[in-house]
Amino acid sequence: MKFAFSEISLPKRGSLAVAIYADNAFSPTAKDVDKKSDGALTRALETSRFKGKKGDFLEIMAPAGLEVSRVVLFGLGEVEKLGQTDMETLGGSLVKRLNASGARSVTVILDELGADAIKTSEAAAAVAAGAMLGSYRFQKYKTDIDDATEPTLARMTVSCKGSATARKAFADMEALAEGVFLTRDLVSEPANTLYPESFAERCLELSDMGVHVEVLDEAKMQRLGMGALLGVGQGSRRDSRLVVMQWNGATAKKANRKPLAFVGKGVCFDTGGISITPAAGMEEMKWDMGGAGTVTGLMKALAGRKAKVNAVGVIGLVENMPDGNAQRPGDIVTAMSGQTIEILNTDAEGRLVLADALWYTQDRFKPEFMIDLATLTGAIIITLGHENAGLFSNNDELSEQLFEAGKAVGEGVWRLPMSDAYAKQVKSPIADLQNIGTGGRGAGSIVAAEFLQKFVNDVPWAHLDIAGMAWSKADKPTVPKGGTGYGVRLLDKFVRDNYEGK
Repeated sequence: MKFAFSEISLPKRGSLAVAIYADNAFSPTAKDVDKKSDGALTRALETSRFKGKKGDFLEIMAPAGLEVSRVVLFGLGEVEKLGQTDMETLGGSLVKRLNASGARSVTVILDELGADAIKTSEAAAAVAAGAMLGSYRFQKYKTDIDDATEPTLARMTVSCKGSATARKAFADMEALAEGVFLTRDLVSEPANTLYPESFAERCLELSDMGVHVEVLDEAKMQRLGMGALLGVGQGSRRDSRLVVMQWNGATAKKANRKPLAFVGKGVCFDTGGISITPAAGMEEMKWDMGGAGTVTGLMKALAGRKAKVNAVGVIGLVENMPDGNAQRPGDIVTAMSGQTIEILNTDAEGRLVLADALWYTQDRFKPEFMIDLATLTGAIIITLGHENAGLFSNNDELSEQLFEAGKAVGEGVWRLPMSDAYAKQVKSPIADLQNIGTGGRGAGSIVAAEFLQKFVNDVPWAHLDIAGMAWSKADKPTVPKGGTGYGVRLLDKFVRDNYEGK
């Protein structure tokens, strides 16, 4: 799908989309279109339930007096309250409606909004960005595609005053969307094609964008003492990998600043190991690498828009399989930090992968902070559903920055408590730590975060449990069913607002 921007003028072909405000107040362009069509818009509104609220749509086919094939009226509600996510939702909703109608092109006209939270040119860019995000489909393996359901919309032009400014703003949004698409692609891939070695190869492709990529094989990790990570993958025929991606985009003045560090859990398939999970729903465990997918997509987004920061992404890639060499409950492993871990449940494997990845990251890079992402616990879905990721942190400022970034882009996080009362649950009677808590299923997400904190070495740190956010069973305007790409936009906004230009 192609996107363009122009100054305001009525198109001579294709579809036209114009705004109606709260209580069916006409935008200037809507007034013009209504006059040229001899009141077609007025008559349509009088015979419909359309009220100009956000989310209201009404199509008028082949109106007399106009050269376009259809006019789509979209409600914006109270324009002074509009923000970026509202405009992105509009763009995504338009794409889905027009594809269903068989439209091939559309011109969306935005008159001056006078909104408090967003300029009109930024709103225009956000409409295009939302349309791009909403146009995503993962159909790589489909061979029986029904032409009647295939997307038809090939071009969107967004018209507004200051279109050059909108076009420039969209360039960064487009790069960000490409990062989201990479994450969605990775999360959607089946485990027989996306496994540690092939995932690492996908990361190496970022080298073409200026990202420095290193891949550590099992021999290198063994020399580094990564017994926690390697133990998870020892039952698989697929060798484990640790991938390090570095984007060095800081200005010369800030080139020596500590890098920003992002760490991802990449369990490419999780059977639960010897502590095998129930068969029902196990196919979903292909997306247990969602945290690593987000980190990889973020690195592509930062490189794509030439972010003026130094950032490092570290992902631990394993398969958790139950063969004769698999890790057993009761085993004790030694992490890179030197801490020993008693394995009580081999299905609590993600925290073992992150233990070594986090320690390696802080030890090698001495970062400004570390943020890890992981589809870590089912308990977080019980707690927060599919509306927010769980946030755990040792730093209040970092937590607040992530919360605000999430609120701005519609990728929410919610902070949960941590304390010694929870931390003592991961103390083992025969090793330094155990990989599940002593409290049964209670506070499972918090106890998992307390385990991770043992490997951050007092670096400012936040853990995002994205188990409820990486995959969606519902189709939304800008987020499809399947891999959501959650976290890429959140972290890009966090970086942009707090670390670029400062």
